[in-house]
Amino acid sequence: VQYKMAESEPPETPESKKRPSEAQDKLPLLEEDEEEDEYFVPQKRKRPQASGEHPLSRSCPYLDTINRSILDFDFEKLCSISLSNNNVYACLVCGKYFQGRGQHSHAYIHSVQLYHHVFLNLETLQFYCLPDNYEIIDPSLEDIKFVCRPKFSIEHISALDQSSKWSIALDGTKYLPGIVGLNNIKANDYMNVILHTLAHIGPFRDFFLSEENYNKIIPPPGDQTITLVQRIGELFRKLWNPRHFRAHVSPHEMLQAVSSVSKKKFKITEQGDPVEFLSWLLNTLHYALCAGKRKLKSQVYQTFQGEMKIYTRKLPPPTENEDEMFKFLKSEEYQETYIDET
Repeated sequence: VQYKMAESEPPETPESKKRPSEAQDKLPLLEEDEEEDEYFVPQKRKRPQASGEHPLSRSCPYLDTINRSILDFDFEKLCSISLSNNNVYACLVCGKYFQGRGQHSHAYIHSVQLYHHVFLNLETLQFYCLPDNYEIIDPSLEDIKFVCRPKFSIEHISALDQSSKWSIALDGTKYLPGIVGLNNIKANDYMNVILHTLAHIGPFRDFFLSEENYNKIIPPPGDQTITLVQRIGELFRKLWNPRHFRAHVSPHEMLQAVSSVSKKKFKITEQGDPVEFLSWLLNTLHYALCAGKRKLKSQVYQTFQGEMKIYTRKLPPPTENEDEMFKFLKSEEYQETYIDET
């Protein structure tokens, strides 16, 4: 029996003798952050497939941590740590802005350290739960979207001057849309009064309440005046928002655009002439809406371009005779005439 078993075994060859290290070389490679012992080292977090919906997307357990009373979307959309305006998220628990939502981003670290889990992308208006990194889909969050970026339909815009319905903020304060306070940051009250006035001029206000009227304008290369058009539109929509969380608005982004476009001619920290600011603002808006071609007609031109009547009368020759003077004045040559000019 032993002899037959020996015959059945294949003879050893040099090829059949392989070192253990050569066999291990054929094992699948591990990722950079993994080690051989998978039982003691936590595996890398796997994201859900893009095509599938996360099980908690429609039933997020952290929605009750949102604090609407401290949310303020009036300030410049910059990360509170990196000061970058790229891919900024708002923490809906504390109201601060953070960049990104990856594992090494400021928003991710903030969610891990302070247990703040609900974030809003300020560009796409999508809600996410961190650090689990899944999108939150819930209709109860629509009011936050509207406060962050209000939108007005044509029917709503046409009915603004006819409605006198009071709105109520979260703290119970009653206010009329359009008649809300603009925060005086330091010395910008001379600009606030002009912005409030323009926000109540019907044709001018209605044009900027609808973003579709100017979002397709292509400015000349290097021109920054289009930023002023976007900011004044955002400010008007916030002033006339009937679903505000608070009864006042901060013009911070608008004033930053004014300071930048005017090359710091009009500053937040120094008082200025409101008439001079109005003249500069209207001319700059007209230039931006015409894409740098001043001869074109814009909404500024159509709203503020007035009409002038010029009256002329030929003076009669000097005479001491009153009858002769009345005769001159009654003649057609000395009648008053006028022409209309725009």
